[in-house]
Amino acid sequence: MITANQLRTFTEQIFIAIGCSETDARLAADVLVSADLRGVDSHGVARLPGYVRLYDLGRINPTPHMRVVHETPSTAVVDGDRGLGLIVGPWAMQVAIEKARIAGTGWVAVRNSNHFGIAGYHALLAAEQDMIGQAMTHAAPLVAPTFSLDKLLGTNPIAVAIPAATEPTFLADFASTAVAYGKLEILQRKGQDIPEGWAQNAEGQPTTDANAVRNGGALLPLGTDREHGSHKGYGLGAIVDIFSGVLSGANYGPWVPPFATAGFMQANEGVGVGTGHFFGAMRIDAFRPADEFKTHMDTWIQRFRQAKAVEGKQVLIPGDPERTMEAERLANGIPVVEPVIKSLEELGERFGVKL
Repeated sequence: MITANQLRTFTEQIFIAIGCSETDARLAADVLVSADLRGVDSHGVARLPGYVRLYDLGRINPTPHMRVVHETPSTAVVDGDRGLGLIVGPWAMQVAIEKARIAGTGWVAVRNSNHFGIAGYHALLAAEQDMIGQAMTHAAPLVAPTFSLDKLLGTNPIAVAIPAATEPTFLADFASTAVAYGKLEILQRKGQDIPEGWAQNAEGQPTTDANAVRNGGALLPLGTDREHGSHKGYGLGAIVDIFSGVLSGANYGPWVPPFATAGFMQANEGVGVGTGHFFGAMRIDAFRPADEFKTHMDTWIQRFRQAKAVEGKQVLIPGDPERTMEAERLANGIPVVEPVIKSLEELGERFGVKL
């Protein structure tokens, strides 16, 4: 168990060591540790060595000059200048928020960025301003569309944050695949199998091998197979890819560059610039009075919480499991598995930072 503050301080110092400003390092660390606190271990500090490897490969600029390269009153395209997506994402969402203050809604497509952590972090930035926040990003091609043997899409998550009055913010944050690849990495470290339905092998058959994707297989879209709606997960992933890549001028489809932890993948020659994201901020009072809306959101949430559930279960609101986990880990610390501890200690030795 490691406390959130210990992880945050260590992570900040590593980002400073590769050249980030103190402000940027603090923000990047906050994005990663927020994932660990919320139980999304696949996108937390376990990813830190990967960001450093991207820096070593020259794919991350630690002091980016982020800028708007095209805009209208309610839209913009942001060039992230190869910055950490953990920094570019919040910056671009702030552009969307400022657009929404003026025009009612703001929509920002991003190119020339990198992996941005958990999508929910960015969506919540708008919810804190009495806005509905949306965040999505594409990722390296690890996913086979329905009936495909080729990997053409990433896990391509979507997050939507909607504020309420007295109830906690509604936060839906999910991949368009059956599971994020980071979940396979966790089981790889533990030497365990994956549940059937997460991936297919190189021949397109169901598998429980946690290393199947590394060995020519692929992750499966949300729904797993056609009979269970995989075409819908495929459709969601495609939408995210088009908004994040084709619309922004970033790479897209099989050309999205891989994250450094995916050492078995080779970057293809690009059709755009870097990795892309897409953000939206919608001012609630552009539709109806914000207080009125949030009161009705309370009613919506409370009614769903009161739903009659199957025995031994409870109907949850999107964001509930993560809030419960955050409270528990703030109180008791964050569990970090031995292989991750070892990789962090190796980083610490390299940069003279003690974990």
